[in-house]
Amino acid sequence: MRRAASKNWQFRLHETIYESNTPAGKAFDIGLLIAIFTSIAVVMLDSVQRFHDRYGEVFFLLEWVFTVIFTIEYILRLICIKKPLSYVFSILGIIDLIALIPSFLSFFFVGAQSLLVFRALRLLRVFRIFKLGHFLTEIRFLSTALKGSVRKISIFLFTVLMLTIILGSVMYLVEQRENGFSNIPESIYWAIVTITTVGYGDISPVTPAGKFLAAVVMLIGYSIIAVPTGILTHDLAMLAREKKELPESCPNCSREGHDLDAQFCKFCGASLERS
Repeated sequence: MRRAASKNWQFRLHETIYESNTPAGKAFDIGLLIAIFTSIAVVMLDSVQRFHDRYGEVFFLLEWVFTVIFTIEYILRLICIKKPLSYVFSILGIIDLIALIPSFLSFFFVGAQSLLVFRALRLLRVFRIFKLGHFLTEIRFLSTALKGSVRKISIFLFTVLMLTIILGSVMYLVEQRENGFSNIPESIYWAIVTITTVGYGDISPVTPAGKFLAAVVMLIGYSIIAVPTGILTHDLAMLAREKKELPESCPNCSREGHDLDAQFCKFCGASLERS
């Protein structure tokens, strides 16, 4: 009886923390979301000197309150799954740990000079924003699409690199080492800035031929800027058609991405039944 009660308690805690299709899970996610955004706002406001001078002690107290909250959340995530190490070494687990470490490391830096290090460690707390990954149920779906697009995008970037080298070299010849185009690397820099539509304006052609070439490069930049987006969108659409997965995560290893009719986890083999 005690073992069954323990399992039911663990399952209920797992559904509350890892799932979002129950009232308790939704309430937990909303509360955690508010805590994350508020903690990030506190770090940002504390970086403003006038706010730090006036409310520094309040910000310090709030940071430790959020640290305690996130520490409790981290511990609860470990005790409600059967294989806690699978969470510890997962991407989200590592991110959660990174969000906690700076606060506790500050205990080891004492003295006037270490205060500067302490302020630097506090800046690392903005990594809490990556804890939002807990709420992005499609993050694995997006990462799969990105992995499938790597080869196509790499070929595209290599083509653009070759194009900028050619255009930069041509501009170097056209401007005849004047108006900032003193060498080929500087000219390639101009081609990259222009073809990406950034346009710093620190180097610009003056001759009619140079201006004509610059106009061509700008038009090329606008025409190719949508290519990576199209590649990724196509892969996302293809994956969306094939996607048929359960929204729940495994109570044993906390991983998601199971088929709709799955009864066992395809990663660790544990049962997906909640009772």
